[in-house]
Amino acid sequence: MIIGLTGGIGSGKSQASKRFALHGITLVNADVVAREVVMPGCPALQAIAQHFGPEILAADGTLNRRKLREIIFQSPAEKQWLEALLHPLINAEIRRQLSTSTSAYSILESPLLLETKQYELVDRILVVDVREMTQIDRASQRDNSDEQQIKAIMQTQLSRQERCARAHDIIQNHGSIDELNQQVDKLHQLYLELTHAETTSPK
Repeated sequence: MIIGLTGGIGSGKSQASKRFALHGITLVNADVVAREVVMPGCPALQAIAQHFGPEILAADGTLNRRKLREIIFQSPAEKQWLEALLHPLINAEIRRQLSTSTSAYSILESPLLLETKQYELVDRILVVDVREMTQIDRASQRDNSDEQQIKAIMQTQLSRQERCARAHDIIQNHGSIDELNQQVDKLHQLYLELTHAETTSPK
């Protein structure tokens, strides 16, 4: 069984993932995979440099993410081109990593699980929910970003209401880390039970 873990920027997805990992659960992080497919030497990075020009690369040959983000936020057409290039590569690598999992179930952590077709890779959707003002406060402290930047990122993601409407399970992350951890521990037990029921049910 694969659980898709998602939530808006600053919602606490990473903290929830860490707690699942403490239970020995395999984690695949879509953001990490997205960085891996554009490492120097990868065909995708060469295609991006050809399309946007050599200035899209930093001095060390890596992708200048800040510059790329500015371009695609301003141009829906360029965003569409980039997604058409990267999403199939990211999905293929996510599938590969999930296929090597040996834990009772696996977690796919992705901020854009529901905005892309990544939700098709999972059996169950878990949303980490938090108030929008809390999102802005947490993300600005973590990333040293200004409020306008964070709001622009939030605009590219589903609203809280849409995200929660598509969830099988919801973690309410409005309180302490201890409260978050307790909810993860409870869900871990549920997922073990569901996995056990699935493996013992007659075919």
